Amino acid sequence: MALIRLDVVGSGPREIPISYVLNGGYAGRDTAQVQHHVDELAELGVPAPTTIPTLYPLSATQATQAGSTQVQHGRTSGEAEWALIVGDGPDDLLVTAACDHTDRDLEVHSVAWSKQAGPDILGDVAWRLSDVEDALDGFSLRAWVTHDGAETLIQDGSPSQLLPPRYWADRLDEAGLLRPGTVVMSGTIPMVPGVDQFADGWRVELADGEGNVSRVAYEVEMLPAAWE
Repeated sequence: MALIRLDVVGSGPREIPISYVLNGGYAGRDTAQVQHHVDELAELGVPAPTTIPTLYPLSATQATQAGSTQVQHGRTSGEAEWALIVGDGPDDLLVTAACDHTDRDLEVHSVAWSKQAGPDILGDVAWRLSDVEDALDGFSLRAWVTHDGAETLIQDGSPSQLLPPRYWADRLDEAGLLRPGTVVMSGTIPMVPGVDQFADGWRVELADGEGNVSRVAYEVEMLPAAWE
């Protein structure tokens, strides 16, 4: 079971053992844009979901705050997201930055498999949802990639582009899954066209505009080739 450590704005350090991880997908608020994205991915061979939005259950071991991840080939990449974390119960909900590292080659066979093949890396700072729910749309959500030591902005948006945390909390509650230690990843925002996502490192920031920033930063290490 993963144990994550968060500095909660207004209340200080906290540790939460993670029991369940679920990854949201195709979770934009603009349904026409979501359908356009589905169509684009279908042209690349990625299977279309049967429902929109989607939710992919992952092993709890996928949640981490590690500063690096090891991959088997050069076609994996992150996604800037926020994560909803259930603390002690359904009234104890936290929001933090997150990055969903995904195997893009595996994605054409199964999106669920591609999510399971990489970690969900969580931020260092969190907010109580009850404190920021009305303000969250005004937060910024940004990501940068690193190539040969140079950093480039690859995602630049806000949570207003995605379904809100309350949407997922309500859906989990209806399904009996709003349990302590549950993490729900939000899905992601569009990438800047022309920026190479297959990078040496990723950095994500979720910021409230008042000086509080939740950060994810990690390096991507290629594993040696298999001895076959």
